[in-house]
Amino acid sequence: DPKDAKEAFVKAATIAHDAGREVALTLSDSFCVDRYREEFLDLMRGGTVDLVFANEAELHSLYQTSDFDGALKQLREDATLGIVTRSDKGCVVVSNDGVIAVPAHPIETLVDTTGAGDLFAAGFLFGLVRKTGYEMAGKLGGLAAAEVIQHIGARPQVSLKELAAQNGLKV
Repeated sequence: DPKDAKEAFVKAATIAHDAGREVALTLSDSFCVDRYREEFLDLMRGGTVDLVFANEAELHSLYQTSDFDGALKQLREDATLGIVTRSDKGCVVVSNDGVIAVPAHPIETLVDTTGAGDLFAAGFLFGLVRKTGYEMAGKLGGLAAAEVIQHIGARPQVSLKELAAQNGLKV
C-alpha cells in the first residue's frame, strides 16, 4: 500500500530486467485487486511484470467480469505469462503460445489452505526455471499445493523433490 513500497517494487523490477531476469507478481487477494486494479494492469501492460499469478476470484476482480474465458483472453493480451489457479479444477496457463489447462493433483482430505498459493507458485517457478514446460510446471505447482493443504500449516511436511519423484514428475 505505501507509495515507497510501490516505488521499491518498480525499482527492483527494473534491476531484474536490466540483469536479464523476469519478474513475477501474485495478485494477492480480490480486495487488493479492487483497490489497485489500474496499477496492476499498468504493471502488466507496461512490461514491468512478466508473470502474473492469480486465483480465479482475483482474475474476475481484475477484469471486473464473471466471464472466465473472457478474463483469460484479456489476461493473455496483458501479460507475457499468466497462471490462474482454480482450486480443485487445477490451473490454466496462458501465454502467446496458447492456453494450457492442467488438472489438480488429487488429495485425500482438505485440511487447511494456508500457503497453497505460495506453494503452487514455488512449484510452478521451480518447473519454469528448470525448463520443464508450462504443463509440467503446472503439475509441480499443483503437487506442492496439494501437499500443503492436507495438513495444518503453510510448510510442506515431506520432501517435495521426493514427492514429485513418487508421482512421476521429472525435476
